[in-house]
Amino acid sequence: MTLLLIRHATAAAHGLAGGDFVRNLVEKGHEQSQRVGKFLKKHELTPDIVLSSPVLRAKETAEILAGEGCPKPVIESWLACGMRPETALRELKVYQQFNRVAIVGHEPDFSALVEHILGSETYSIRVKKASIISLELGRHPILNFSIPCKLLK
Repeated sequence: MTLLLIRHATAAAHGLAGGDFVRNLVEKGHEQSQRVGKFLKKHELTPDIVLSSPVLRAKETAEILAGEGCPKPVIESWLACGMRPETALRELKVYQQFNRVAIVGHEPDFSALVEHILGSETYSIRVKKASIISLELGRHPILNFSIPCKLLK
């Protein structure tokens, strides 16, 4: 399985009414999400399924991806802020029939997941907003690429 990790795009500042769970994307975040979706389509990387955190900024990112040709997102509570790598890998087994699975979620959860998958828990990976990381899962996982949004063409 190819796993695409897509961090949510830029959202409203912390400290707004309603708390972190309801921060929505700002205009820049909408543009970033569109750029991600267009990149996936252009490079024939469109996922077979998109799983999203239930947190508003991640759901909005995933919905914009759907507008650019990706599948409509499936909301998964285990992708919410605080996701543990072991939980993610266990839950992803449900989707092993898909060749390419995209998950839309959060930091530092994605950094921890990448390090766990690659066997290098050094806390040296940072996933930027609206960036894409591609991993081949399996007995010997492989990092295919990690591209920040500003380099997506």
